Amino acid sequence: MLQSVVRLIMPQQCVLCDELIESDGGLCPACWRDATLVAGTVCDGCGTPLVGQGDDVAHCDDCLQTPRIWTKGRSALVYEGIGKRLVMGLKHGDRQDLVPTLARIMARSSRPLLEDDTVIVPVPLHWSRLLRRRYNQSALLALEIGKIVGRPVLVDGLVRVHRTRPTRGQTRAEREMSQQDSIRPHPKKGSRLNGRSVMIVDDVMTTGATLKAAAQGALLAGAKQVCVLTLARAVSEAYIFRKPNEARHEDS
Repeated sequence: MLQSVVRLIMPQQCVLCDELIESDGGLCPACWRDATLVAGTVCDGCGTPLVGQGDDVAHCDDCLQTPRIWTKGRSALVYEGIGKRLVMGLKHGDRQDLVPTLARIMARSSRPLLEDDTVIVPVPLHWSRLLRRRYNQSALLALEIGKIVGRPVLVDGLVRVHRTRPTRGQTRAEREMSQQDSIRPHPKKGSRLNGRSVMIVDDVMTTGATLKAAAQGALLAGAKQVCVLTLARAVSEAYIFRKPNEARHEDS
């Protein structure tokens, strides 16, 4: 109620640059132009943008070389520029006000992943990291996405059983070794994933090691299939194909 009153009194501003905008909680046209939305043909395994027609089913070289253990993957943004700023603001800048805007973008990307029995599960944080950060950004996104797409969210369906080291600078093999067996079904609530389609939500995908650990946890709980949805995908310059600005503004 208080938020509704504030919206009536205060002008709406871009969540990044404070430029005045007409819609609530969105980005201004300039920030949308600088964001690289993932659209058109994408890798069906990890969401990397690819050359081709929008309806094509394709896979990037990385997924062809090392197939994922999940069924499908999608990302909303490329992890560069505005996309990186949004991820870092939410993850390390306490910008929880970004969640509604980011969840709307992710919800649009989630459409190919959703089944009637899909349950949404965020990648968990270790309790010590959650205590320090005070919130799990993936859980906040998952809860908001669940409202938008009308699917249940099981925030604690998976648990991180040991704290992993920061992965920056590690190779893919080192990341996977670090994440191995780090995420498991919740001892009591994990059974709710049994026989269900699971969509795992995280903020960013780089090598996919964390998502692999989460998918393994969901499969261990008895999930019949697992898909992954991330806010952003880290990709090489060769895979970045920008779309016309008009397409980016659709449903913004």
